[in-house]
Amino acid sequence: MKELNVLDNKITYINIDNEDYISLTDMLKSKDGEFFISDWLRNRNTIEFLGIWEELHNSNFNYGEFAIIKSQAGLNSYKISVKEWVNKTNSIGIIAKTGRYGGTYAHKDIAFEFGMWISPKFKLLLIKEFERLKTEEQKQLGWDAKRELSKINYKIHTDAIKKNLIPKKLTKYETSIVYAEEADVLNMALFGMTAKKWRDKNPDKQGNIRDYATINELICLANLENINSIYINERIEQSERLIRLNKIAISQMEILTETNKKILNDNNKK
Repeated sequence: MKELNVLDNKITYINIDNEDYISLTDMLKSKDGEFFISDWLRNRNTIEFLGIWEELHNSNFNYGEFAIIKSQAGLNSYKISVKEWVNKTNSIGIIAKTGRYGGTYAHKDIAFEFGMWISPKFKLLLIKEFERLKTEEQKQLGWDAKRELSKINYKIHTDAIKKNLIPKKLTKYETSIVYAEEADVLNMALFGMTAKKWRDKNPDKQGNIRDYATINELICLANLENINSIYINERIEQSERLIRLNKIAISQMEILTETNKKILNDNNKK
């Protein structure tokens, strides 16, 4: 369960079938006076908007029932609940949930429209906050993907070390030293320094040298780990592997940098 913060109100949103749904129930807390979502559903403009949205996104929308509801919308005697709307029209844009996080949720397109009913300022702040959080989510997804890639390649790398470089009679402490040395082979090849030297130069930073790597460096590092595993299996001496890996790192970083420049130039021309 994720939350937006608009005008000091926490608004939950959930993901259903890879689509974001925002809590109208939470949003309603920002509207002055006694109002209900059913009051919004009575409005003819609301019904027309919902009908168009469903037409674009829902192949199972019940147009017959929708036509009846639309003909009555706006009348003083007309009233419809969220549950009735969903059951009669087979709507997917608005849903009613029960349980701990129960309430009425709407697809973000509809929730933004509902925000206008609360106030223009609320709608704009809601959109801005939603976009900010989605940007943060994408950054986190990208970072998680990069870290997982590093973990996978690290496993391949350490397995090769264990199989070919670590004698069976070594202690766990001695084994850890070998692993650390091999990690620094890659650090030296790519970053030009060992993990310890980086920590000595950056005492104020948390984490390690790889936590501060760029996306290009992480891509290159993943490739170096695979290549080094092959070199280890071929029983190439560490000093020779370092020389080879350094040359590969330089070449790959040059290619990645030029590729980035080309992409940026192409985007600027559009």
